[in-house]
Amino acid sequence: MSEKQKLIPSFSVDHTLIVPGIFTSRVDDVGGNIVTTYDVRVTRPNVEPAIDVAAMHSLEHIIATFLRNNAEWKDEVIYWGPMGCLTGFYLILKGSRAPEEIFDLLLSAFRAVKDSETVPGATAENCGNYLMHNLGMAKWYAARFAQYLEDNRGNSAIFEYPKTERLVTDDGQQFYDS
Repeated sequence: MSEKQKLIPSFSVDHTLIVPGIFTSRVDDVGGNIVTTYDVRVTRPNVEPAIDVAAMHSLEHIIATFLRNNAEWKDEVIYWGPMGCLTGFYLILKGSRAPEEIFDLLLSAFRAVKDSETVPGATAENCGNYLMHNLGMAKWYAARFAQYLEDNRGNSAIFEYPKTERLVTDDGQQFYDS
């Protein structure tokens, strides 16, 4: 990493300590408008297996449809999509709210997956990989995460990112051990 490149915020999270939950990843001012990116972590990184890619794709479609059709929140939703590591999703909303304030929205979204009989937009015309869906597994992951959220509603660890502390040398370089 060159000295001009800074470690991006999502890489400063200690992935050995993070648990499933809802976290504020970043808050940005975009042309005078505040937008917040949330890390919706469904599985524990590097401990649990990544989410099945076809199930992840189905969850993306179902929950994006749910969020963009939710009467209270649809005008606030900018983006819902999977993390590259397949352990969760990013949700970008207008404004800045604590993760606890979107808890009920996300709990409802994951619970709504169980009622899906089809995956919205899973046709060749609407999706870039319409054959890569797994509704059954999506329902399993969604039910598991919804139950986890419900069981941990009062646990602050599901709302607070564990941060990696990095030593900084006298000349400003970050120290990484191996």
